[in-house]
Amino acid sequence: MSKLLKCTNNDIRDIFPRIKNLGASSFGEDADIFGDTLAEVIENAPQGHDLLFKQQTINELKNLLACNDAEIDHASYALIAISPTEEVEEPPNWGSFPTLRAFWSAILDAFANDPEVQAGREIDPDM
Repeated sequence: MSKLLKCTNNDIRDIFPRIKNLGASSFGEDADIFGDTLAEVIENAPQGHDLLFKQQTINELKNLLACNDAEIDHASYALIAISPTEEVEEPPNWGSFPTLRAFWSAILDAFANDPEVQAGREIDPDM
């Protein structure tokens, strides 16, 4: 991934297709419809995705977090439509992260600690 800084936005989206999907939904321009705070959005991000998507997302997040901070900053711009490090006024008490690395680490934790991922199998919500 050391060449990530030389990649175009489209290249980055091709390298991280699952994270790109999150950027088009949970972490898109309307992230606040997925939760009242940024922490809630992160906590809810795995919901609605199948086990394979979650596992692939975990792998992509590990690869992204293996990059240096400049590469993470560059990739984040291409992958998400929000700025998780800026304190925003609306919605109130939204929250922010000190760094993009901290933000992506929190997402990795949410996916890694998802009950389906922990069980290693799909869990029927009706059971």
